Amino acid sequence: MKIAVVSAAGKGETDRLLAETAQTLLDNGISLAGIVKEMRHTSQFENGCDMKVRVLPDGNIIQITQDLGAGSDACRLDPSAIAEAVAQVESSDMAQAQLFILNKFGPEEAAGHGFVSAIGKAGDLGIPVLVGVSPASRAEFDRFADGLAVELPTNVCSIRTWCQREIAVQV
Repeated sequence: MKIAVVSAAGKGETDRLLAETAQTLLDNGISLAGIVKEMRHTSQFENGCDMKVRVLPDGNIIQITQDLGAGSDACRLDPSAIAEAVAQVESSDMAQAQLFILNKFGPEEAAGHGFVSAIGKAGDLGIPVLVGVSPASRAEFDRFADGLAVELPTNVCSIRTWCQREIAVQV
């Protein structure tokens, strides 16, 4: 499996890098599968924990967090919305994708759920995988990737270069 990881410092920077990379690749006719953060969405919460994702390649937008009420500091991730995003990705024609992108290997994936099966399916199809990982989930991701992941520099040019190289190898 060809898998690369992006872990940028700064809140939202990994999301920005992956969303920008995905849009550039789509604009250049590259077929993608997976999800990226919808960067035009502005969080309603001070902690920024209010997120929408864009399903690739078609662009369906899914709210993956839930409102837990004022003052709540619990995880706002909505497992049913994550399941819907996974279902949309897995029901797409992944075999046509040239690259799979996951905005964040998070708590659901660390627990063996979420997009783990989609990543596996991409690997089985020989599709390169690009994953964002936060420091909080890095140890779990490293166990999951089992030494196969390449750490990419946190700039869009390096990320794009890796993607283009892996896509060219795949063809």
